[in-house]
Amino acid sequence: MYADEKSDKAVVPMKQPNKEDLSLAEAVEGRALPKRNIGQAAAVRTQSRGTASNGLAGVRQAARQKQDVQFTALLHHITLELLEQSYFALKRNSAPGVDGVTWHTYGDNLLEKLTTLHDQIHQGSYRAQPARRTMIPKADGTERPLSILCLEDKIVQQAVVYVLEAIYEESFMGFSYGFRPGRGQHDALDALSAGIYRKKVNWVLDADIQKFFDAMNHDWLMRFLQHRIGDKRLLRLIAKWLKIGVMNGFHREASVQGAPQGAVVSPILANIYLHYVFDLWSHQWRRQKAQGDMMIIRYADDTVLGFEYEQEAKRFLQDMQERLQAFGLTLHPDKTQLIRFGRHAINDRKRLGEGKPETFDFLGFTHFCTQSRKNGAFVIGRQTIKKRMRATLHAIKSELRKRWHDPLPKTGEWIQKVLQGHMNYFAVSGNDPSIWLFFNEVRRLWLHRIRRRSQKGSMSWDRFMRITARFFPRVRLLHPHPCYRFDVRTRGRSPVR
Repeated sequence: MYADEKSDKAVVPMKQPNKEDLSLAEAVEGRALPKRNIGQAAAVRTQSRGTASNGLAGVRQAARQKQDVQFTALLHHITLELLEQSYFALKRNSAPGVDGVTWHTYGDNLLEKLTTLHDQIHQGSYRAQPARRTMIPKADGTERPLSILCLEDKIVQQAVVYVLEAIYEESFMGFSYGFRPGRGQHDALDALSAGIYRKKVNWVLDADIQKFFDAMNHDWLMRFLQHRIGDKRLLRLIAKWLKIGVMNGFHREASVQGAPQGAVVSPILANIYLHYVFDLWSHQWRRQKAQGDMMIIRYADDTVLGFEYEQEAKRFLQDMQERLQAFGLTLHPDKTQLIRFGRHAINDRKRLGEGKPETFDFLGFTHFCTQSRKNGAFVIGRQTIKKRMRATLHAIKSELRKRWHDPLPKTGEWIQKVLQGHMNYFAVSGNDPSIWLFFNEVRRLWLHRIRRRSQKGSMSWDRFMRITARFFPRVRLLHPHPCYRFDVRTRGRSPVR
C-alpha cells in the first residue's frame, strides 16, 4: 500500500522557528504553538477573483501569518477550476461507488458535468450519496472495512481537502508525517533514525491507537474544525460526509462516529483530530514536563516516542492514555509497548540478564538494536516485517495461479513491476537480506508454477535463471543514509549534530 510513496521531498518547512534551544524533535516540527487562544481568534474573509490556486494562496498566507485566525468564507474557493483539478487528482482505476460511475466515464462531457456540480454546491442542492462497503484483508488476518464513494463525492471531497490543507498545513506539527503533501513514510523513517542516533534515547514507546478511524467522535471533530473554520456551509458539507453512512444491500446505515476509511477527506480530518487531541498536547508535555531528551514521530495513528528516562516514558504513557480516553480513543493493548532501545540497550540488557533488546514495528519495518561489524558502534537495524512479507508472497502466489496460461514474457513483466515496487519502498540501508529473501521466494514461486503447467518436461534451472535475469530488477539500495537525507531535507537547520 505504501510502495508508491516518494521519499525525496522536504521534511519540514523551509522556515524554522527562531529558537536557539530547539531540540531535534522541535526542529523536525518546524513551528511553535499558537500564542493566543484559538477560541478567541479573529475572523477573516478571503476573497479571490483569480484562479483556484491564487485564491488558496491567499488562504495559506493568512493562515501562516496568524495561527489563530478563523476563516468565515471558504466555499467560494471551490471553483470550477478547483473541481477540475480535483477530478484529475483522483485515481483513474479506482472502483466505482453505488452509482457505478467510473473516472473514465465521468470524463465524457467533463466540463458540463463539473459546471452542474459547481452550481449544485453553491446553490445548496448538492447531496452526498452513501458509500459502498467492501472488506480488505490485513496482514494480521483480520479485515478492514473500506468505503468506496461515488465519483462526484470524491471530486468535491478532494476540493475541500485542498482548502483544508491551505489552512492546516500551516499549523500541523512537524513530527506529523501521515497523509500530508510533500511527506512520506521514508521521511518519517529518516526522522526517526536521526532522532534515535542524535538524542539520548534509551527507551522507545511504540503507541498505536485502537481502531482510530472508527472511534473518532463527530462532535469533537466538528468543534475542532470550528476553531479555524467559520464557514457554516463548508462545515455542513463535512458533517454530511461523516454521517451519510454506507449501503447495506438496499438499506442505508448511517454513521454515528468515525470517519469512513477510503473517503478522500478522511485522512486530513484524522490529522486535524489528532492535531488537537495529541500533537499540541504532547508538544506541550515535552516542553513543560520532560527533564531529559524526548522525541516524537507520528504517522497517522501510529506514533513512536523516544525518552531518555524510563520514569518519564511511563508517566507520559499514563498521561497519554488519560488524554486519549477523554476524546473517545484508546491505545491498542497488543500494539503498544515500552521497550529499552538505543545505544546502551544491548549492554544494559546483557548486564541485567534479559537477552537481546526488544524490537518495534513502524511503517513496514521491524527496528532492532545491533552493532557495526567494523567498530562495534550502535546501529539501528531495519528489516521488512515478516508477517507483511508473508502476506505479500501469499498474494503473489494467488495471482500466479490466475496467470496460469499467460505467456512467460507477460507474467515476467508483471513480476518485474511487483519486485520493483517492493524494492522502491523496502530498499533501505541494512535491509538487503530481506530484499534478497523476498526476491528468492518470488523466484521459487514462479518456477514452481511454470513446472506445474509444463506439458513438455520440466523447466531447467539454467534456462529459468536466464528468464529471471531478464525480468528481475537488480537489488540495490534506494534509501541510504537516513541521517544525511534528513539533514539534506532540513537544509542543515537541525541544531543537533
